[in-house]
Amino acid sequence: MAYLTFEEFEDLTEGSTKVTEEEFRKLLPKASAILDNITSHFYERHSMDKDNPWRVRQFKRGLCSQIEYFNALGATTFEEINNAPQTFQAGRTSVSNASRYNPSGANESKPLVAEDVFIYLEGTGLLYSGVRSW
Repeated sequence: MAYLTFEEFEDLTEGSTKVTEEEFRKLLPKASAILDNITSHFYERHSMDKDNPWRVRQFKRGLCSQIEYFNALGATTFEEINNAPQTFQAGRTSVSNASRYNPSGANESKPLVAEDVFIYLEGTGLLYSGVRSW
């Protein structure tokens, strides 16, 4: 079962996004997997219909942010997001990208999870990563 419909997506983004329905359908499964991962698969074990409506709405807003992030980058995997050519040439014009290493030598890379997702999920309890006592 999908967490979000295209109509909900348009409503939650207030029509401010340029994601088409076809792009939405392609990006939803991977975006859902990302949110499942960071929420410890909460909504695979709990019904959205029975959960707090505010928390469900925040989760769906986070999912919208992840879809928009993938759409903006044109990629859905860590490798695609961070795989940029160092240099390329078109005729006599050559373009060099800056190194992805900062002065300390650590690799700078874009994350797979959109930072905006955390804006919506903080305070919901969905990011809890401690040990649960059942």
